[in-house]
Amino acid sequence: MPERPRIRSLPIPRTPADPGFWRSPVRGARFTAVLGLVLLVGLTVLFVTGLLSYAAYNPDLNRVNDKTPGKGLLGFYLFSWPTGPHWLYRLTQGLHVTAGIVLVPVLLAKLWSVIPRFFALPPVRSVGHALERLSLLLLVGGALFQFVTGLLNIQLDYLFPGSFYTLHFYGAWVFLAGFLTHTVLKTPQAVRALRDGLPRGGPDVLAAPDPLPATLSRRGALALVGAGSLLLLITSAGRSFDGTPRRIALLTPRGGTDPGPGPNAFQVNKTATAVRIRPADTGENWRLTVRGPAGEFRLSRAELLAMEQHTAHLPIACVEGWSTSDQQWRGVRLARLAALAGYPDRPPGVFVESLQRRGSFRKAALRDNQVRDGRSLLALEVNGASLSPDHGYPARIIVPAAPGVLNTKWVETLTFGEL
Repeated sequence: MPERPRIRSLPIPRTPADPGFWRSPVRGARFTAVLGLVLLVGLTVLFVTGLLSYAAYNPDLNRVNDKTPGKGLLGFYLFSWPTGPHWLYRLTQGLHVTAGIVLVPVLLAKLWSVIPRFFALPPVRSVGHALERLSLLLLVGGALFQFVTGLLNIQLDYLFPGSFYTLHFYGAWVFLAGFLTHTVLKTPQAVRALRDGLPRGGPDVLAAPDPLPATLSRRGALALVGAGSLLLLITSAGRSFDGTPRRIALLTPRGGTDPGPGPNAFQVNKTATAVRIRPADTGENWRLTVRGPAGEFRLSRAELLAMEQHTAHLPIACVEGWSTSDQQWRGVRLARLAALAGYPDRPPGVFVESLQRRGSFRKAALRDNQVRDGRSLLALEVNGASLSPDHGYPARIIVPAAPGVLNTKWVETLTFGEL
């Protein structure tokens, strides 16, 4: 009889749940621990500076400033944002955005290093393991959401539904819940891995059981991640400086190009054309309306220039992380206008309205401590020249240490009183 052909059994394809599916020789507990400790420091800096940025907007001052009216107990940390040092917001927000950009390679490398554990079976082995998995879901989901929305905001690409301000705020608290839980559960293991090279009492579950031949050492992989972060630092951080650093900040708005010469040649977010400010709106017929207990006053630009003028050297710093160097502003102190409105001794806060008819923060509230600061001006000039239309002609607010959006341009009305 003819011999029957032999049937060869095909190998069963491996799935991500099979440890042998993952064969990179780079993965390991020590590699992951190094990345995790870097993120522990970096993400803490991000969260703290993010809270400071939120506090700088004075969200409990007036509902026009408050984009999260339902925050409840999440507003516990709010305080009167100071006006000094004058570069405070420039520092904290610049650090927040720069750290967020620089940590992107570290975050991606950390997720890559632990991805085999996402597919491990059974998915839940105990109550403690279930808590760990839940914290991981909040941590990874929250981190990706915060980083993606933050990077889009930096690039001025508002592709997400709703307000970035609100989404980023609540997303931060979801992330923090996972971050704190995961830190408590995993920090002891990370410390042991750095010290001993292995988790307590067991094998390195992150290392591949059947690794491919090494083409890159773990130290080399860490160096590659560090080089990526350094490149992002070089090509983004310069947006907060003048000269060469700004010209090489190719990955962030307000960087990469020099704004050119002249007294008004420094960065802006919104131009007069973009918000539909017409020359007729700011021409001879423009008047500043000042309101308070003493009544309502309408002042022309010439009348404002005839009042006592003061000078303040202050930067503009925006939530996107970019800032200008100190510019020389000249104009009338807000405290002087408060006295005109009927508060000669202790000025209260002020509600500011712009000629701009649409967009966020066309109306804004400033605290009493901001009004009282001698450097807080209704600016009419900058660097020895009249304000340009893009910098807020005929008059704009300039307040030390305040976010750029609170330095309202094209001011139309100032209403002094308790807010």
